[in-house]
Amino acid sequence: MVRTLLARGLLLGLLAGLVAGAFAFAFGEPRVDDAIALEEAAARAAAPEQAAGRPAHDHAGQPAHDHTGQAGQAGHDHGEEAAIGRPVQKAGLFLATGLYGLAVGGVFALVFAGLRGRVGPRSDGRLALAAAGTAFAAVILVPFVKYPANPPAVGDPETINGRTLLYVVMILVGLAATAIAVGTARRVTTGDAWARWTAAVAAFLVPVAAAWWLLPAVNEVPDGFPATLLWQFRLASLGTQLVFWAAFGVLFGWVSDRAARRAAAPARVAVPG
Repeated sequence: MVRTLLARGLLLGLLAGLVAGAFAFAFGEPRVDDAIALEEAAARAAAPEQAAGRPAHDHAGQPAHDHTGQAGQAGHDHGEEAAIGRPVQKAGLFLATGLYGLAVGGVFALVFAGLRGRVGPRSDGRLALAAAGTAFAAVILVPFVKYPANPPAVGDPETINGRTLLYVVMILVGLAATAIAVGTARRVTTGDAWARWTAAVAAFLVPVAAAWWLLPAVNEVPDGFPATLLWQFRLASLGTQLVFWAAFGVLFGWVSDRAARRAAAPARVAVPG
């Protein structure tokens, strides 16, 4: 059964990754192009100052950026000496989201196999949706609120290791908060579902809010960078993750419910004529 779930997770994760890649291509890549254009314009404006011996303001610091909302990936070189052109980068976006879907789908399937029949809704479809929504909240939304994704030309390359560590810490906080919430809900013995949900939500939010307050803020947006472009990029980044997890949760839940119904259906017995 675990092997079947793993194959299902890999296949559906790949499909959901390609769907998310299409969303990122349509809504995220134009924002990246706009940010690169600003970066290149700043570099051209700085060139005469450097030639005249005056210090130029450096806009070349690039943080890692992607459309899955993850921090700490390898940065891009968008200048004239870029080894990989933008058309190739855009095509590679689908490869990246597809591989991301494969990895996440495989891990999700193994976790789903461990949860099945032990916690959450009894229906496989509902459990898949609940698990996907919880994963999105814990692994994506919790760190994104504190450390949102940034486009090119935003961020200091010298701080990328520190920013990556902080992002990973927030992911761990989200996972720990989820475990605490599940444990709290299971300890509420009253039959009132509202009491159980209230306790679980409170148990989730307390460590998350504490981490948001205690961890240092990171604000490396250069002066003059368009706020509209910044938030459009961040919304596209978060939207890509939302599309992935929604598509994956629905697909995994639908296929799992169909498989469960087929397994529960009585076998047909042939009657001799």
